[in-house]
Amino acid sequence: MALRHAVLAALLDGEYSGYQLTKIFDVGVSNFWYAAPQQLYAELTRLETDGLVAGREVVQHGRPNKRVFKVTETGVEELTAFAAAPPKPLLIRDDLAVRVHAVDRLDPAPVIAQLHERAEAAAAKLALFEKMLIRLRGDLDEKTFLREGDRVGPYLSCLAGCRLEREMRDWCLRTARTLSERTAAHAGRELP
Repeated sequence: MALRHAVLAALLDGEYSGYQLTKIFDVGVSNFWYAAPQQLYAELTRLETDGLVAGREVVQHGRPNKRVFKVTETGVEELTAFAAAPPKPLLIRDDLAVRVHAVDRLDPAPVIAQLHERAEAAAAKLALFEKMLIRLRGDLDEKTFLREGDRVGPYLSCLAGCRLEREMRDWCLRTARTLSERTAAHAGRELP
């Protein structure tokens, strides 16, 4: 998936400035796509050049003017073609998993600390995503929202984000506990 498709998907909900889009990515899109603010601004420029989004300047009194963007019909067609294409396999590149993989030949203490940090970060993201689910469904319970809600796509992708963060938190805590127990059991034994 190209960043362009994630930006187009985020812009389906309305007209946003680059700054607003970075906030949307921080919370609503981060469960499936990460992009730095400078990447988003560059992508908006490319999308506008390609005719996939339309930008306009908004005059603000007492503050600098801003540009806001919305998806064009050509952008919707691009997103439709993307949605119809076969998905690519999920690729994971995680430096912490590499450290865990190599931990038998390393001092496990820094890895255990990093696992705890990652678990805390995952728990914080999980809490954000759970709040977002409540906000997205409003006064409806989940079953009713999934059956009758206006925009179910963001809700479903947020559910995936919740599951991933919950699994990451649980894996990190279990792995940290396992490594700590092994370290305690083998105290005094030299690392190979």
